[in-house]
Amino acid sequence: MQFDPHHLSALAAVLRLGSFEAAAADLSVTPSAISQRIKALEEKVGASLINRGTPCTGTPQGARIAKHAEDVGLLESQLSRELSLETTPGPTRIRIAVNADSLATWFVNAMVMLPDLLFDLVIDDQDHSADWLKRGDVSAAICAGDKPVAGCDMHPLGALRYVATASPGYMRKWFPDGVTPATLSRAPCMVFNAKDGLQRQWIAEYVGPRIAPPSHYLPSTHAFVDAARAGIGWGMNPVALVRGPVRNGKLVPLLKNAPLDVPLNWQISRVMAPALEPLTNAVKKAASKGLVKPE
Repeated sequence: MQFDPHHLSALAAVLRLGSFEAAAADLSVTPSAISQRIKALEEKVGASLINRGTPCTGTPQGARIAKHAEDVGLLESQLSRELSLETTPGPTRIRIAVNADSLATWFVNAMVMLPDLLFDLVIDDQDHSADWLKRGDVSAAICAGDKPVAGCDMHPLGALRYVATASPGYMRKWFPDGVTPATLSRAPCMVFNAKDGLQRQWIAEYVGPRIAPPSHYLPSTHAFVDAARAGIGWGMNPVALVRGPVRNGKLVPLLKNAPLDVPLNWQISRVMAPALEPLTNAVKKAASKGLVKPE
């Protein structure tokens, strides 16, 4: 099945900007033209592609076709570069799954190297970001684990190092005689969301199995650091974000010399890999400076 490029661009614009009016302004056409293009595309596919609302969102079929439109744009840009053809001005867009801690510590440095790309980032836990690739919802992802997704190339990047930290006051209150299985089972910790297993991994590695402390849910990397400094709980924080607070005494490690290294890799759709080689190179370069080599 072949799609009209004007229909694809209309769908992608509506889903990206959230309304027919905004899409019309972006494409320099009338809202009626956008509506007609979407209607024609839906008739061709035989399914609804947009959930009309504020904002407009894509149905599963609509999101998949919009992703196809994005891929086509990237491949066309690559072909134009290789043939030294003049291209219309404006950056192309790439959708990537990335974990929040990488975004807060090193991934932005890769984005800066690619001013001709527009990024559509999906935030998910590194242990689950590969699922976005499996569904075809993204072109690339920052993932944990060592198993490549079918149809993808995998590039090891290094490890994001975490340290369990808390405020001095929190340590005096909950661990006056040290971190033990008994005290750790009572002391509140912080968890990013239900997918976050870092605290459990650290406990199992350094203290003991089957310990389940009470938990606050804080879905924000920087809020983790702020909450730890405020004495709300202890949490696994990227070393890069707590190096200063630890140095000035605002935070202290729960245990000395007890880091948790989470190996990360860059997985990218094999079909899109040649067109996205500059992105892969930028990610590798940024990771070499922001991550550590796994021990």
